[in-house]
Amino acid sequence: MIRRVFKNLLKKLTTENKKFNEFLEKYNLPKAYFAVNRKAITKGILVGLFWAFIPMPMQMAGVMATTPFIKFNVPIALATVWLSNPITYPFMFYIEYKVGNFLLGKEEIKNIELTTQWFSQHWSDIALSMYVGAAFFSTIVAYLIYLLINRLWVHSVKKEKREKRDKKAKKSQPSL
Repeated sequence: MIRRVFKNLLKKLTTENKKFNEFLEKYNLPKAYFAVNRKAITKGILVGLFWAFIPMPMQMAGVMATTPFIKFNVPIALATVWLSNPITYPFMFYIEYKVGNFLLGKEEIKNIELTTQWFSQHWSDIALSMYVGAAFFSTIVAYLIYLLINRLWVHSVKKEKREKRDKKAKKSQPSL
């Protein structure tokens, strides 16, 4: 199921599209960055989530800076990094701050306000905890989701093969 979704959606947009192939040739972009296979998709999700959890501006630039070192599906990584956006920032940063405090054994600040003035006054108190929490989510949680998507993909392929085999066996049996 999960494999079919990615294959059908991305194949139509990428490899089978003549204009897209011309675009790749014009700008000399490697097709590996748009590959639709288990490894490329899951690595794209991993890279996207890694950068999504880091509280920094221009997270998409972080994804692009990773491309020379790891081959992954870049559009998937860019879409995944958008999970952190101005709507989700407060929730994500607060959770990262709480987890960072827990990991560091620090007490949290009371009376947190969601204003720029408050953050600028208390940045030195919250930054370390927030970045420790961000490191936890960027590495551990992103990797766990990578493993989950990988397992779902493998399970999906095995299920498709089993269904195909059963259908073929059913067809070849003589009817009574």
